[in-house]
Amino acid sequence: MRHRHGYRRLSRTSAHRAALLKNLSIALIKAGKIETTLPKAKELSRYFEKLISKGLSGENAHKAVFALLQDKECTNKLVTEISPEYAERNGGYTRIIKTRMRRGDAAPMAIIELV
Repeated sequence: MRHRHGYRRLSRTSAHRAALLKNLSIALIKAGKIETTLPKAKELSRYFEKLISKGLSGENAHKAVFALLQDKECTNKLVTEISPEYAERNGGYTRIIKTRMRRGDAAPMAIIELV
């Protein structure tokens, strides 16, 4: 049972899950919105909100975000363009919209986008 368990495992090892969230975050920064499965979108939302908060932290923001993303271009875009837009907002930086059931395996799909 998963009583009060803190995150979704997404049927992956911890390293695979970390890489998945990193790559989804990079795609979200580059495109502004992406379509993925609903559980991945919900977990990405938690991960990405923390990234934006780190981007707002002021000094060492680039270093803190780069440690998680490992992509200079996306780190720079997040810290200089995206995070300052949400300076007055207390969380809720992403929006999840349920879209369809995927044809191959009937997985629930969702669009996650920046508010």
